[in-house]
Amino acid sequence: MSIPVSRRVGHDGARRIPAVNPQHFRNILGRYATGVVAVTAIDPRTGEPCGLAVNSFTSVSLDPPLVAFCVSGDSTSWPRLKAAANLCVNVLAEQQREACERLAAPGGDKFAGLSWALSPGGAPVLDGALAWIDCVVDVEHPAGDHVIVVARVTGLDRHDDGGPLVFFRGAYGGFRS
Repeated sequence: MSIPVSRRVGHDGARRIPAVNPQHFRNILGRYATGVVAVTAIDPRTGEPCGLAVNSFTSVSLDPPLVAFCVSGDSTSWPRLKAAANLCVNVLAEQQREACERLAAPGGDKFAGLSWALSPGGAPVLDGALAWIDCVVDVEHPAGDHVIVVARVTGLDRHDDGGPLVFFRGAYGGFRS
């Protein structure tokens, strides 16, 4: 893949902007702290829990209630999740770093050693998560090397107390108010 030195922008293409170095882009955006969630489901083919970690999660709309998150286009977990009828977004607590790292890793039994229960929508809620949000996929939008998933909320509640798991400058940490 070649990276252009610059490209033309604007309606008439008269303005040139410099190309963005991918590593520099990652380093700069890493200065924006994000919360971390785990998106979970029950794989309809195997009946086993599946999931992935996401730090690009946001609320979208109150009416209708929508949330969004981004998933890597080459994720092997996302096809299993989107095949499920229901998903659950788990807002991770700062003490859930190990669970997050397990769900972020490719392959393997990501739920080995994790305690969880079914949400009302039928997807895994991780023990210790601050909140859970049941949802169904509404639409997916291709976006570069990721997919933006917009999901309709079908239920939600707080689950546990504590501080959130935060991702900042390539590392996990916590936040106390």
